[in-house]
Amino acid sequence: MEPLDLNRRKNGRQRKLADHPPLENMTDMRGVISTPEPEVEEETEGLISGADYEDRRHHRAPTGIRGELGNVVLLLFLYVLQGIPLGLAGSIPLILQSKNVSYRDQAFFSFVFWPFSLKLFWAPLVDALYFSRFGRRKSWLVPTQYLLGFFMLYLSFTVNSLLQSEKGPNVVALTAVFFILAFLAATQDIAVDGWALTMLSRENVGYASTCNSVGQTAGYFLGNVLFLALESADFCNKYLRIEPKETGIVTLSDFLFFWGVVFMVSTTLVAIFKRENGHGKGKRRVPEETQGVMETYKLLFTIVKMPTVFTFCMLLLTAKIGFSAADAVTGLKLVEEGVPKEQLALLAVPMVPLQILLPLIISKYTAGPRPLDIFYKAYPFRLLIGLEYALLVWWTPSVKQEGGFPVYYYAVVLLSYAVHQLALYSMYVACMAFHAKVSDPLIGGTYMTLLNTVTNLGGNWPSTMALWLVDPLTSKECRGAAAQSCGSAAEAELCVKEGGACVTTLDGYYVESLVCVVIGLTWWLWLGKKMKQLQERSPAAWRCRVNQ
Repeated sequence: MEPLDLNRRKNGRQRKLADHPPLENMTDMRGVISTPEPEVEEETEGLISGADYEDRRHHRAPTGIRGELGNVVLLLFLYVLQGIPLGLAGSIPLILQSKNVSYRDQAFFSFVFWPFSLKLFWAPLVDALYFSRFGRRKSWLVPTQYLLGFFMLYLSFTVNSLLQSEKGPNVVALTAVFFILAFLAATQDIAVDGWALTMLSRENVGYASTCNSVGQTAGYFLGNVLFLALESADFCNKYLRIEPKETGIVTLSDFLFFWGVVFMVSTTLVAIFKRENGHGKGKRRVPEETQGVMETYKLLFTIVKMPTVFTFCMLLLTAKIGFSAADAVTGLKLVEEGVPKEQLALLAVPMVPLQILLPLIISKYTAGPRPLDIFYKAYPFRLLIGLEYALLVWWTPSVKQEGGFPVYYYAVVLLSYAVHQLALYSMYVACMAFHAKVSDPLIGGTYMTLLNTVTNLGGNWPSTMALWLVDPLTSKECRGAAAQSCGSAAEAELCVKEGGACVTTLDGYYVESLVCVVIGLTWWLWLGKKMKQLQERSPAAWRCRVNQ
């Protein structure tokens, strides 16, 4: 028996950073009504064009998609599987909110959504370390998906106890398990993205991005919107049942068990029957780049040290502070005010066509030499939408009726969401256009991935901080019990025991909303102009000295 050949090969193509925008915009992972900035990805055009010389040498006619339909279906299915754990993780904050957990606990759970923004830091390892006899991508895909299936099966037996313990939901354990799921899903994404480029022929490799966007969006929809609807007793009794029952059609345990089995079975089939290294006859495959792991990390450090890039990264890390309260807290506040979580999730469905069309329309205005002008113009409008969200939360209790909320209320929510998407995508497309414009073409993949990573982190940390600060900024007083207060959980419990009730006198969400808008306006007036001025820097200011 030959020893396993664990290769420390040259690194493959530079990793795309994260999932396609529609995935993140099906519903907000921390609050359904307002979506964070779409996580951004790098393009594969540089790698594809790298094979053009080989194409011209052979002059082969395109073979069409029919011969590779099986590979396309497999890629689509793998991306659907990737979206399932992400969708489930996105539904947990809404479930926790319905169980009255603190916003500090919500902030702690929000770390679950960081791995997809941090893939850059371990992607070179996934590209470089593998068993050659088993396959470069299968070496990571198969064990990763087995682990995903295992953790889902484990959760199916334990999630109820984690959510319904005597002291309330065990947020620490839930965060740990779902963080692992998100980390594994991000690692699976790295492997699938790399495999997509070699699984499909040169003529059909463009279908990889389509499989990515459609598959991840469908998976997130299944794991989030569909699950929340089928888990809701109210929704099922109203729309899907003749005789009402106290529970939904499915439970979280049932859903996790089903998809855990699907992961296990499908991974076994891929491991046994799908050969990674076998190339079809006459199929031109896209060659993989060769760059060492340490070379990649050194290159990233060299890029960051460049003065212009460092300044731009600092601006990206602070630009979204002004939107953090609206993006991270609004949806949870609406659930707290009694809006059914499944109804909020379903409101994201009519947004999908808008989210597909907006980038196409906005890209016409960002194609010029100054794409960040659109970013700058959309910025204050998005800040104002944050104030409108705060007004929406304030207005919500006054329109609540015995049977729920009227149709016109959901129409207002949907309109607010649509306007928010317009401002969000205007900034997103402009930022991506500028990334493409300034990235050094000789190292475009690494350069783009770095900028996209910083952009995503610039949205993650303010959202976590916004959730963390809601409770400290909230003021409550004990009414109905003398000499009692509600400054802490223990004091609030004592107030209730003494026959009183804790009443909110100042909601930290409104304080945050106002402070975030002030910070955002300050950033726009001062640092926003500096970001616009970066467009005037010469191309040499963005060029990495390694290549000079």
